Formats: sequence, structure tokens, C-alpha cells
Amino acid sequence: MHRIRPVANGLSTDHPIPGLPFINDGRLPLDSPDAIERTGRNQGEGLWGRTDRLPGGGWVALTTEPKNRTYAWAVYYHPDHGRIVLLIRDQDQGSQHHAWKHAQEGHVHRHGGYWWDGTHWYRPGQVIDRAWERNDPRRVRDATTLTAEDLLTSTPNNPDRATVATIASFTAPEAPLPNWADHLALWARHRSAHPQALPLDACIVDLLAPELDPQKLTDRKGLAAAAGISPDDLPDPDYNRSGLPEPQREDQAGMWWAKPVALDWAEDRLQTEGPRALLAATTTYGTDQPIGVAADHDRLRDLFAETLSEQRRGRRPVRTPDVQPIADDLAWDAAANLAYGNDHGLVPHEAIADTAIKALLGSLANDTRNGETVRHAYDLSDLPGQAVKTLTWYIRRSPERTTHILGEICLLARVELELPPRVVGDLLHRSFYLDSPLDNATIDDLFDMALPPSARSPR
Repeated sequence: MHRIRPVANGLSTDHPIPGLPFINDGRLPLDSPDAIERTGRNQGEGLWGRTDRLPGGGWVALTTEPKNRTYAWAVYYHPDHGRIVLLIRDQDQGSQHHAWKHAQEGHVHRHGGYWWDGTHWYRPGQVIDRAWERNDPRRVRDATTLTAEDLLTSTPNNPDRATVATIASFTAPEAPLPNWADHLALWARHRSAHPQALPLDACIVDLLAPELDPQKLTDRKGLAAAAGISPDDLPDPDYNRSGLPEPQREDQAGMWWAKPVALDWAEDRLQTEGPRALLAATTTYGTDQPIGVAADHDRLRDLFAETLSEQRRGRRPVRTPDVQPIADDLAWDAAANLAYGNDHGLVPHEAIADTAIKALLGSLANDTRNGETVRHAYDLSDLPGQAVKTLTWYIRRSPERTTHILGEICLLARVELELPPRVVGDLLHRSFYLDSPLDNATIDDLFDMALPPSARSPR
């Protein structure tokens, strides 16, 4: 949602976005989502519309604006919190629809993705919790909600200095309106003619929080430091903006992020990049490879060197200084085919991982068969040692899959067995201590970065 940049507030919106102009939405049938959809759907080439009902009695509706097809209307209705009417770029319709219907991250968004669920403010969703198939919601500390009434009573304003835009000739402004308080006052004047409209003290405009203080925001250097990498290793926003968190502010000096947002981004990056770095070793060629691949190579190179150097079946022994390089190369060919074949190579890696996962889940199913509520990991038996060893074998050779595998186990245990992710995470941690060949310190680091947030225990 936060990567979609609305270009105007509809005059009928209940929760206006600061800095954006207000535009006349009188032609929209705002009380009929189906009619909003029909405005654009099947009305001609380049026009589109969509509506969907939401749980709890709400709905979303979007349509291309026929008189200015560069833009589209997006309407969100909540039975308790009123409606949001936005003008967006037509190309963003699909993303806006998905964000409101599926993202589970509120409907009021500010400051690069901070979102309000009707009660509390949360930071932009960045840290994926695979046990719940959603981003982990992170509350904003000491957040203060600013309503329309708050701003109108605390900021000088004059509605006569503002205007309401019309859609036919509308062009999105390149910068926030400098006298937005005047426009907010004009919006409030129009609302006074509609007694059923939400009161101004229920119209959410913005939030304040210590972490959003402009003096506390961090730049690219700070973002890189949060992830423990060089600024040069960050994506270039000109070519890969989606690889960076949405900034809370952007000016001529660059992008600026709240420090908690930077830390969340770094945490999510660690979930995917961390296991690969943790479970890496340097080969005889000086390249970094998964520790399992490097161990296979070392074992095979010694075996091949010994075989090439010994006299067998009456043949003369190999007496050349090039024995070891030949053994190294042969060993690498063998190790690579064992490690990187997937199901098309010598070893069906995915089948091995799937079998281990099924064995672990089968053990959990047996433990929960009596239907008793499980609240702690010590209510469950240790997981099968051979399954843990098999899964470790796979992870040592495909560490980049660790986060997905642990997330899948926690997800399936929650959905199919009604086991809390925290319980499953604790049990996996304990069972790896008992049966995994990884040392305890490595297991701790691996689980800290790779378990879903809801499955981690404070340490």
C-alpha cells in the first residue's frame, strides 16, 4: 500500500492525506460499490473497475475515471470508521485493490506505510511472519493521532484561499500543497452540509511519534549500518527502489527513514540473507560455499587424492605433483552434482527436505492426537532425531531455504494441529540442540534469524 502514491483526496473522504489537493467526487455513486465498479468495467478499452466486500460489512471499489483516464478512483468503506476516497494513478488500481482487500495492514496509511487499524498505529509491514503468512505487526511507541479537528483548531487557516479541483482538467501536483490547512478548512466547510458525515474529531489526518521526528531520521548510511553492510551494497533507488524500504521523507538530500523502520528492514533482510552467511565456508578455491558443500568437497578431494596416488591392480602409482589439483577438480564436480542438482541431479534435495518436514509434522500430530491444549514445548515429545539430522543435512547444503522451511513447519503446525508458533519454535530449537550436528551457538544464531517472529522466544 505505501508504495502507491495517491495524487488527490476525494472531497467526500473522511480521512484526508496531508499535502494532497481535494478533488470533486460528486459524480461518483459513493453509496453503491457495484455502481462504482460499473463506471469503468466493460465500458470500453482502457477502462477497468472492481469491487469486493470485506469482512465485517465493509467494501472496496475502484474504477478508471472515464473523463481523465490517467487516473482512477479508489474507495474504501468501513461501517465504523467511514470511507476513504482517493484519486490514484490508473496503473495502480490493481495494487491498491490488493492492499485494501488482502494486505491486512489497515486502511489509513501515512509516512511511507505507517498504518492505523482503527485503534493503534503500526510501522510499515516489512518483517515477514511465515507462520501467519503476513507481515509481523509492530506497534508504534508513543504514537499520537492527529484528527482534522486537531489541525483546524491548532493551525491558522482560511478556506477562501483554497479551491476544489475538477477531474477533467486535473494534473497531479509535483509537491505537497504549501497552504494545505486552507484546503482542509474548505473540505470541512463542504462536510458541514452533510449531517451524516463523521465528526471532525473522528477524521484521521496524521500521526506524531518520537521516531518520526525529522531530526531522528536516518539516511542511506544509517540504513546500511542497521543491516551491517556497506552503503555501496544497498540497492540503487534509480534502478531498484523496491529493494529499499519506503522512506518516511524524501528531499533533495535523499531518502530518510525512521530508525525502527531501518531496523525492521534489516531484520527481514537477515531472515533471508543471514542463514546463507552463517552457514558458509571457504573452499580450497577461495570461494564461499554452503558448509555442507564445502565439507563434501573436502572429504571427496582427500578420497580422490588417495585413490589417484595409490598403486592398484598392478598399475604404477601416480607420481606427479599435479595429483592434488586433479583430485580437487574431480571432487568439486562430484560435490557440485550432489549439492546443486535439485530433483534433476544425483540427490533429490527437495524430496529429502519434504520427507523430513513430513516426519516432524507427523510426530507433532501424534503428540496432539488426544486433543489436549498445548501451551508449552515441554508438553510435547522431542522431535525424531533422524528427521532433525536429515533436515540439518539439507540446511547445511541449502541454507538460503532455512527461513522458508522453519516457517512452513510453524505454519502447518498452526493451521493443521492448532499449535502456537512459539511452542513449535521452542520445540524445534530444543530438538536441534539434541540431535543436530550443528553446535549450540550456531543453532542459537540460526534460529534467532530464521524462525518466524511469532515463533521466537526472548533470549
